[in-house]
Parts: sequence; structure tokens; C-alpha cells
Amino acid sequence: MANKVSDNIRKIRQKKGISQDRLSKEADLALNTIVKIETGESPNPTVETLEKIAKALGVSVAELFKD
Repeated sequence: MANKVSDNIRKIRQKKGISQDRLSKEADLALNTIVKIETGESPNPTVETLEKIAKALGVSVAELFKD
């Protein structure tokens, strides 16, 4: 499950042409947090963190969990 979320965040971000740095700023999260989530180092981000990322990417939280 966590890998799916990590993959989806990375894919959506890249599809929209957003850098990890820009995503971190728009989501008001540390760059390190974004990197750790995308690489799977932080496999269980909080709901609040996922909500911030989803909002910054312009998608719903549900989109982050899609297969």
C-alpha cells in the first residue's frame, strides 16, 4: 500500500512537471519529507501530510491510493 502511494505521488508530480522542492513548498512540508515519502523511507505518512500533498498536486487523497 505505501509503495503504491509513493509511486502515485511521484507519477502525479512528474506528470504535472513539479519538482520535489516545489511540491514541498506548495504543500508546506520539508523537502526531506517529500523525498522520504517518494523513496519509501517514510512508508506511513500522516493523513494530514497526504492531504497537504494531494492539495498541492491538485488531486484528491483518494487519487494517491489508486491502482
